Amino acid sequence: MPIDAYLEVGLLLLVSIAAIDDLATRRIPNRLLLVSLAGALLLRLFSAHPGASLLAALGGMGTGLALFLPLYLLRGMAAGDVKMIMVVGAFTGPSEVFDIAVLSWCAGGVMAVLLVLVNRRLGLVVGNLARMLRGAMTPGMGIVASAAQPSAGSMPYGLAIAAGTIVFLVRQYG
Repeated sequence: MPIDAYLEVGLLLLVSIAAIDDLATRRIPNRLLLVSLAGALLLRLFSAHPGASLLAALGGMGTGLALFLPLYLLRGMAAGDVKMIMVVGAFTGPSEVFDIAVLSWCAGGVMAVLLVLVNRRLGLVVGNLARMLRGAMTPGMGIVASAAQPSAGSMPYGLAIAAGTIVFLVRQYG
């Protein structure tokens, strides 16, 4: 079996375990992420071109960080989600992690709408968005500073990343 197949199996294991943990505990364990990262890098060392493969892993990690860090800084996601997309990038590389991030954002958006509707928090969400927009348009006031209101709730974004990853992999072979 070629190294790419092992990378895909490892990636599926990572996102599946992370999604289950995130659903159960609202956390993605650092130990899972470290072991997965070590596995991805080790597999890449055994590829036909280890130097290029390791550079792809680093590029994927950097791309994942660049895409999700702003959301973390705006308090829109947790640090574990950022670390998870970085490890996903180590398995896939830069262009693939970009596609996975976009698919994850789509899955996260659907999840957010469903959670807001199920928990009957639409009024709170609209109020928070209005305050954020007012803050963004008021000189000297930032988006984050104006959003210090009760949250409409959190969601296990590891599930959205898993969904985006699985859709990406299915599309590759479908």
